[in-house]
Amino acid sequence: MKNAERLLQRGVKIAAPASVDIGDEVDASRIAPGVVIHAGCKVFGAATSMGPGCVLGREAPATVEDCQLGEKVELKGGYFSGAVFLDGAAMGSGAQVRPGTILEEGAEMAHTVGLKQTIFFPFVVGGSLINFCDALMSGGKSRKVHSEIGSSFIHFNYTPHGDKATASLLGDVPRGVMLDQNPIFLGGQGGLAGPVRIEFGTVQAAGLVSRKDVLEPGRLVVPEAPAPGVKPYGTGYRSVARVARNCAIYIGNIAALQAWYEHVRRPLLKKTPHGAACHEGALKQLASVRKERLKRLGDVMERIAKEDRAALGADLRAEHEKLCAAWPAAQERLAAAGDVDCAEKAAFLAAWAAAKEESHLARVQGLPAEAKAAGTAWLQKIVDSAGSPA
Repeated sequence: MKNAERLLQRGVKIAAPASVDIGDEVDASRIAPGVVIHAGCKVFGAATSMGPGCVLGREAPATVEDCQLGEKVELKGGYFSGAVFLDGAAMGSGAQVRPGTILEEGAEMAHTVGLKQTIFFPFVVGGSLINFCDALMSGGKSRKVHSEIGSSFIHFNYTPHGDKATASLLGDVPRGVMLDQNPIFLGGQGGLAGPVRIEFGTVQAAGLVSRKDVLEPGRLVVPEAPAPGVKPYGTGYRSVARVARNCAIYIGNIAALQAWYEHVRRPLLKKTPHGAACHEGALKQLASVRKERLKRLGDVMERIAKEDRAALGADLRAEHEKLCAAWPAAQERLAAAGDVDCAEKAAFLAAWAAAKEESHLARVQGLPAEAKAAGTAWLQKIVDSAGSPA
């Protein structure tokens, strides 16, 4: 009750103070007046921050631990730890959101959704009963024209070999941040077996699992099911060239998003205390995502380096040998990939600084086409700097 009183004195609305648990470490000055905390909620963590208009636990008790919330964020029930929610993001009850997760402006998930190491760009919407860990999804132009994940959808992120080099890229960062790409639609009761890359404008039919990249825009995908039956299955790796390539491209996109937050997001977010907290939290989560993805790819490379290649066919043996030989240099490039100074960066940042819109979404959407093209070219150079071991 004592800690709840600190928030009440600040103007936080808590209808049943005796029912909430506020950790001693929570800094009351980081919780904006007018935040609503419903009965049964728990708030922990010195890094926790909440902007004006946020609502916790309207549908069911919510536990929030070391999360940063922008303005008018609604976490309606569940467990939220080490995640960032920008203005207007929302999660239904029964959620489990773990570290490495960023929901940008207006991204919404319905009830009983699990996220970890997951990044949703503005306007991405998901239904209920979704598990979507280890993925980045962009696409869409507005709240009405948005990327969608249907209910009961799964991103499969763990392999029979016991590895998780499986992060999937839906859309990308260099074009996705410009908020002018066609949305991606993933039909309900389906799935993706990571790591896959999905191009903007893709529609995946409901009730099916996709295991392949879709690299052409504007395609309806009706994945084929594997042939039924019982077949011999070994424990060793088969071809991993596509896995290595997709993982490297994913890491390059995270490097580009880090630069975007550092140079583009920073000026507007830093204008408010809760925005500054979101900026700091997002950079922390992006660094953790990048570290995790590099580790998971390294685990695969370490395993194929130790395998007995005598049983492999000639083509597969040559592929694995080539990957292992290239890995030390590739690992260094992936770890070092970062901002690139170029004419396109200067042109974009000049246009960005000259824009007058106060909200991030309005400013991006108001940029002229040539400025967006320059920004995309700059960010793509960052992605390309990461290279690929495959």
